[in-house]
Amino acid sequence: MAIIALVSAKGSPGVTASALACALTWHRRLILAECDPAGGSILAGYLGGALDGPRGIGELAVGELRDGSLETAFWSQLVDLDAPRRERLLLPGVVDPAQAGSVAPLWQRFTDFFLDLERGDPPYDVLVDCGRLQVAGPPWPVLRAAAVVLLVTRARLPDLSATQAMVRAIERDFTEHRVPPGTLRLLPVGDGHGRGEISKALRLPVIARLPDDPRTAEVLTLGGTLRAGRPLMRAAGALEVPVRALLDRRRARLAWPVTQGVPGAV
Repeated sequence: MAIIALVSAKGSPGVTASALACALTWHRRLILAECDPAGGSILAGYLGGALDGPRGIGELAVGELRDGSLETAFWSQLVDLDAPRRERLLLPGVVDPAQAGSVAPLWQRFTDFFLDLERGDPPYDVLVDCGRLQVAGPPWPVLRAAAVVLLVTRARLPDLSATQAMVRAIERDFTEHRVPPGTLRLLPVGDGHGRGEISKALRLPVIARLPDDPRTAEVLTLGGTLRAGRPLMRAAGALEVPVRALLDRRRARLAWPVTQGVPGAV
């Protein structure tokens, strides 16, 4: 179990739609956390504003700053996307810009709490929509703690150019904070340059590719009838396989005993 973060460099390449498609198709128990400082959109969009009253990470932040109530309030702020099974849960993002100021100082607190969820009973993966990094107060602690970070980008030249600069910025930050190598992967969306070209140009592996599927993206963004057989949903479900493989390789690498410099080691 792990934190898996999705983030983009600029524009709107479909981070939230991609994250939501994964949350609705992956097989492990998970929580989708909207940690985009610019605001969450799933409550008003995919869920059509059907829930009464405020709910989400903004409410948790206010309560945590007031009386340290994160542990006791967390589960009441979630939305069951697959009711009543509680296997696909949503932590909605901020809806009021004023809430963003309350959330920003607590990114490390939320990150530590998310990490504890993988050791809970039952355990949960946390799939985090981090939005764009080029905003005020981005959730860097979440990205540094993630076992996998997927950098979502359109596959056309203008988007790849902006993504290249963001790759270097993330890599510098990860090096400075001693994040284990191999965490960051590219997730291109739509038509454009091929996977090999993208990986070579940005000097970063491409983990998979999501198709352009405007009909499904519209449902994930605005609500409606979602069809599991649509291209985006199939590709999002298939993405779980390379993500899990990457997680397994990273765990194995981190668990491998360090023998360098030990007398008698081969």
